[in-house]
Amino acid sequence: MKLSVSLGYWQDRPPEEALLTAAAAEQNGYEELWLGEMATYDVFALATAVGLRTGSIPLTVGPLAVTVRDPMTIARGAASVAALTGRRVDVAIGSSSPVVVEQWHGRSHRRSGVALRESATALRQLLDGERTTSEGEVVRTSGYRLRLPAPKSQLTVAAFGPAAVRTAAAFADRMVLNLLTPASAAKLVGRMRAEAEELGRPSPRVAAWVTAAVDPSPEAVEQLRRGVVGYLAAPGYAEMFIEAGFAEVVEFARSRPHPRELLAAVPAELTAAVGLVGDLGTVRARLAEYAAAGVDEVAVVASSTDADPGGERTLALLRDR
Repeated sequence: MKLSVSLGYWQDRPPEEALLTAAAAEQNGYEELWLGEMATYDVFALATAVGLRTGSIPLTVGPLAVTVRDPMTIARGAASVAALTGRRVDVAIGSSSPVVVEQWHGRSHRRSGVALRESATALRQLLDGERTTSEGEVVRTSGYRLRLPAPKSQLTVAAFGPAAVRTAAAFADRMVLNLLTPASAAKLVGRMRAEAEELGRPSPRVAAWVTAAVDPSPEAVEQLRRGVVGYLAAPGYAEMFIEAGFAEVVEFARSRPHPRELLAAVPAELTAAVGLVGDLGTVRARLAEYAAAGVDEVAVVASSTDADPGGERTLALLRDR
């Protein structure tokens, strides 16, 4: 199984630790670095900084919210990072969440599934250096062609629901999953492969972002517990946690308690169900479960604490053969 690293952007840690994690990923021989976009850095600015401070590790920018960033700005951003750093830069897109899209950016999250499909179509042409005209129902672009060298990026689609899985099967080089058990990963992989077969298309590769803490400190466990609170009542995720044996926690989350009360109800076992948490033997056994589920690549989202800044220790242990 391919092992890559995704930056964690932990809210209780200094934002600049992203650069520490990026350096640790390259030093420990990980095959790729994923840079998502959350509440701190603009992702293309951060990717450029990482590219100038590391040697050769390939970068994937995203998943980027397609109802916030249009295909032209995504393609131009990827080409900019590639030109300024001399690095391979791939692109991931997704529908994001109503909180990010509607509350933070003031955009509509409606028809995000259509926007994802139409963005994937337009991006494939733009990233290959073609001039594109796409008059979609939600996404439109006309007449632009990259003036910088085309990055010819591989395209990844973040998927969880049926519409996103269909888009990944139809247009992506890779599908990425986030915060899920191996059993849930197996179901999504099977669905995507069936869709691709029906389309007569080779199945995209599958990556999964998985949180990780090897021999976790109490602070790391607490950080991982906080990280799942926002997902417990979310559609799709809630059902997954119920299937994993955490129905009581999900029902409590659906009652909309105060976040502190909900956090107190989250058992450490729940984070282990969707992560690489425990001693090295336990973590490697869980990696094997993801591989058996059809996951081709695990992007490690390492916990970052005072005892393990940037997740350096966890990243080093996972690569220790």
